[in-house]
Amino acid sequence: MTSDRHISDETEPERDDSPQERYVLRLYVAGTTRKSNRAIANIEQLCEEHLKGRYDLEVIDLYKQPELAQGEQIIAVPTLIKKLPLPLSRLIGDLSDTDHLIVGLDLVPRDNE
Repeated sequence: MTSDRHISDETEPERDDSPQERYVLRLYVAGTTRKSNRAIANIEQLCEEHLKGRYDLEVIDLYKQPELAQGEQIIAVPTLIKKLPLPLSRLIGDLSDTDHLIVGLDLVPRDNE
């Protein structure tokens, strides 16, 4: 990856159950390291599998745009921040643990609803 990018998946959701919330995600990376590239690939794959048609993913390279991290309390990279739906959550690392990522992004179906 050579530049910051914004991915907006505006295709129609595959399921037509009930209205589902749109996810707004920001992934902070530092350059094109193996760990950064792996984190990008992992979150893009997860979004396509679990959030098809209802996510915005912004990838921010802190080497190129450090000012975008101000106020975000980024202490390590890669860091994924789920802005919406609330509550806000942060995940650090290459995002290779899919089960942890699904729980961290609150993608686990709720039986009590």
